[in-house]
Amino acid sequence: MATRTLRIGFLPLVDACLPILAQEHGFAEEEGLSLSFVRDVSWATVLDRLLYGHTDAAHLLAPLAIATTLGRGRPAQAMSAPFVLGLNGNAITLSKALAAKVAEPGRLGDPRKLGAALKAEAETALASGKRLRMGVVHRYSSHNYKLRYWLAACGIRPDQDVEIVTVAPPFVADALANGEIDGACVGEPWNSVCVERDVGVIVLATAQIWRRGVEKVLAMREAVLDERRPEVEGLIRAMRKAGAHFVNPVNLELNCHILARPEYLNADRKLIARAVSDRLVLSHGAPPVHYPDFMFQHSEAANFPWVSQAAWLYSQMVRWDQLEFDADQARQATRVFRPDVYRNATQGTGDDLPAANSKVEGSVTRLTQVGAQQGNITLSSNNFFDGMTFDPERVQEYLASLP
Repeated sequence: MATRTLRIGFLPLVDACLPILAQEHGFAEEEGLSLSFVRDVSWATVLDRLLYGHTDAAHLLAPLAIATTLGRGRPAQAMSAPFVLGLNGNAITLSKALAAKVAEPGRLGDPRKLGAALKAEAETALASGKRLRMGVVHRYSSHNYKLRYWLAACGIRPDQDVEIVTVAPPFVADALANGEIDGACVGEPWNSVCVERDVGVIVLATAQIWRRGVEKVLAMREAVLDERRPEVEGLIRAMRKAGAHFVNPVNLELNCHILARPEYLNADRKLIARAVSDRLVLSHGAPPVHYPDFMFQHSEAANFPWVSQAAWLYSQMVRWDQLEFDADQARQATRVFRPDVYRNATQGTGDDLPAANSKVEGSVTRLTQVGAQQGNITLSSNNFFDGMTFDPERVQEYLASLP
């Protein structure tokens, strides 16, 4: 079988791991693929390379793939996301001064209590003529939407009570150190870099806001997917094998060593291991804190592109861009996620495959066995911290119910 090459763009984040490890461990080669990688420092550049054909696919923010398809901020180009690279894996890190006022030392905060304390600090800042400033990695990012969701549910009005600005992940620690931001929502290892440099304290994991929230996807132009469908399906199978390898604790040291290399994350492997092992050091010199499923890469159909998750992202785009709900745009948004491609790639492999393409997000509160096309799937809690649920068939009612 002739080897076919796919060029993949990425940012130096732990959740870029699956295509990297698919190449490094030979899973891509088993599918007749050779993967090459292009590392960038901002999501805007990753997207530009993808749209101009410098890369074939990319490790990309899920909402950004949807925004690009809908023409938000630039001319519309149809995007496809046939594979979710992981769920969560982000945290909220505050400046040491702000954390000392709102957080409980030595533990991740309760979202409601932490939100109430932050609300009081935001009000104090407003009274003195200032606003707290929070950094997110991109306007169209899960980081932005989960941060805003949490703040709003705690009575803090994003863009009014607090300012939200964009900071590329590798520069978050610098922005905190220079006092340009009071906190940020960013992926690993950049929260841990803030802690290691003693410029910030991790106070909340995004998994505490939405337990199984969608994060990055493998994205490509729809035309490229159509043209290179066999290669894409081979890549999906290779990344599923890489995911099984990645989540096996026996392989932790090896995989962290690979990811830490200069051409990939170019970071301290000990910091990378914190996210991979679910053991975060929250403040400089403190012992690690165990938070199970901080990042979620493989089981419970974690890589399946649920159209209900795309619908939730669209609902937040409507909410925070102050748009009118548009049924046609909602359909375009959900069509970005391609469960049909994922199904075709994994059918007959014995891999877990859900029977449905959509579910009510936030509705699972205990271990629940769900229908499977193949395999055996038991979902654990996927709740939102405020008890809300999201029915993708009732988006307008959902939006009307939000603060």
